[in-house]
Amino acid sequence: MEESLRYFGARVDDLIKGRSLSRQDSRELFTQILKNEQPDLQQGAFLAAMTSKGATPEEIAGIWEAIYEIDTVKVLPEVEGPLAENCGTGMDSIKTFNISTAASIVAAADGIRMAKHGARAITSKCGAVDILEALGVDVECDASLVKRSIERAGIGIFNGMSDKVHPSALSRILSQIRFGTILNIAGSLANPALPSCGVRGVYSREMVLPIARAMREIGYRRAIVVHGLSADGGHGMDEISTLGETLVAELDEGGEILEYTLHPKDLGMRIGRQSAILHHGDRKSEALSLLRILAGLDRGDRRDIVCLNASALLYMMGHASDLKEGAEMAGDLLDSERPIRKLRAWVAEQNSDPKERLERLDDLTNQACSA
Repeated sequence: MEESLRYFGARVDDLIKGRSLSRQDSRELFTQILKNEQPDLQQGAFLAAMTSKGATPEEIAGIWEAIYEIDTVKVLPEVEGPLAENCGTGMDSIKTFNISTAASIVAAADGIRMAKHGARAITSKCGAVDILEALGVDVECDASLVKRSIERAGIGIFNGMSDKVHPSALSRILSQIRFGTILNIAGSLANPALPSCGVRGVYSREMVLPIARAMREIGYRRAIVVHGLSADGGHGMDEISTLGETLVAELDEGGEILEYTLHPKDLGMRIGRQSAILHHGDRKSEALSLLRILAGLDRGDRRDIVCLNASALLYMMGHASDLKEGAEMAGDLLDSERPIRKLRAWVAEQNSDPKERLERLDDLTNQACSA
């Protein structure tokens, strides 16, 4: 036991001194954390040191591998074509409303099969799981029910903080911390359905290329990694930005990664106001706001940023030729009200007894549409 403590501690010391670990070392050390073979202090020190240093693609892949192999309930949805996912890592400085959730519903409304893997808020005010629970999706269900929802409704979400999805350890670890760690990245990649295509927002410009490389390392066929900036470039978000530039790393089917910068004006989008896209209210207020977007009633900055982020999914999955066309398509989808119907289908399928939750959603929708 003492030898194990010393070896683990020495590797933590390496991280503190800025030295990186191999994929194998990262996998083995995180396996010990998952199995609770190290004291809590050593486990916390590892997470803090890795996060502070900044994980390499190999380190991210090693931690992902440990989580996926040891502590993930695996499912294989029976669908035609590839599965896609999208999420943000959190830990960013601009606390927006839940843009990625709205974007995924828009993409699903156009026939893209979405296998989301999210969590409750850790560093933000309202995570994907929180907002979807408010809308009526059963976020505490078994992975098999999420699989069914993906098959029947074309979209589902696995709760990364549930022991029904990560039964051994990840839920234990996440329940004990209230700060962003490498698990915001590696843990979110441990999707039970193992999608091959993903859009991922990250918390810093330095993480854009490493995360794209990490996604290639663990087997993604297509990926778009983004970090959006404020108008002055001083703050960032884990989304494509309508405020200023967005840094992008795109993994293509040939395994090449292309880096480029986007600006909303180049995509025919107006510049947004930061105050309009921040998370302002409680969960019910945010749920009503999201419903207004999905129903095509919101014509402002929130709609714009949802369209822009949905465009990445539409483009990546071949539904649009480029991001500009994707943003236009997303707007047309919102005007058609197909996204809000898709949400209702989702609530109907990701529930063992959906009657009460559908009634709640219908009531919220009526409130949103009459406001």
